[in-house]
Amino acid sequence: MGESAKGRVLVVDDDEQLAGLLRVVLSSEGYDVALAADAATALQKARGESFDLVVLDISLGEDDGRAVLAELHKTKEIPVIFISGLGDPADRVLGLRLGADDYLVKPFAPMELVARVGSVLRRSRRGSGETPAPAAGKSEGIVVDEPTREVRVDGALVPLTAKEFDLLAFLARSPRQVFTRGQLLEQVWSSRSGWQDEATVTEHMRRLRRKVEKDSEQPRWLKTVRGVGYRFEP
Repeated sequence: MGESAKGRVLVVDDDEQLAGLLRVVLSSEGYDVALAADAATALQKARGESFDLVVLDISLGEDDGRAVLAELHKTKEIPVIFISGLGDPADRVLGLRLGADDYLVKPFAPMELVARVGSVLRRSRRGSGETPAPAAGKSEGIVVDEPTREVRVDGALVPLTAKEFDLLAFLARSPRQVFTRGQLLEQVWSSRSGWQDEATVTEHMRRLRRKVEKDSEQPRWLKTVRGVGYRFEP
């Protein structure tokens, strides 16, 4: 990445016209942009080069962007924004469940994508330690260590994605305080419901509970406050 660039972005879309437009718009905002029109090229570039974020079309002709996402996450933790002509809420949830950081439905304004890219990169960099982190938060049976970005349950290290850790750490900083999904979207994702579906929060909470709770249906620490949102119970 050049010193003046905000980050390296890989745009994966078989629509040559749209991909070219996104390259121009993102480049004009200071990003270093590479293009890939199919799954094989995308994976080759992602494995051979360093990127800060991938913009990935779910439908790549005969290829499936979801399979590309799965392959990417086998070797590295890289933020991914899905773009898709599928706007059904179930498709959004599926994309998030597979590990995407955001989901944008076509057609969209190119500057909306620019805003989403900036938002995802900010929280990704904040999560990687580019900004100072508070001290570890402890509760009976669970330790959330922000400086090392490690979570241990009953002494065992629990691997989390960057966003799962950010969500848990944010809640653990304010034990028993209830946050709405909208507040969590703003504080953890640097986004808002007008840009990003609140289902993002719901899905990340579901995945987080499955990893840290002994019984995700009856969580010990990550409580739902019905009709309001979530809180961390120390």
